[in-house]
Amino acid sequence: MTSRESLIPAERIEHSIHFLHGEKVMLDSDLASLYGVETRALVQAVERNRSRFPGDFMFQLTPEENAVLRSQFVILETGRGKHRKYLPYVFTEQGVAMLSSVL
Repeated sequence: MTSRESLIPAERIEHSIHFLHGEKVMLDSDLASLYGVETRALVQAVERNRSRFPGDFMFQLTPEENAVLRSQFVILETGRGKHRKYLPYVFTEQGVAMLSSVL
């Protein structure tokens, strides 16, 4: 595989960027997918390194923000175990950079 083939398409990244709290952010689940890990593994890595993620690097969505974001997705999976138990985390650009060093 060449280095060109291993690159993530820019469109995939652009569609994963949201604007919240006046910041461009990415959801933990989208980042986990990009890094090729499970969301829970990503969150566990962040929890183990909590001091490296101050409020301007990441924050957890409120229930209202989560509802608005979910309403933007056209298709929601149904069934037991298809929805998250906890509110998602979102990461700013600095948080994404720090995340790459803890994974």
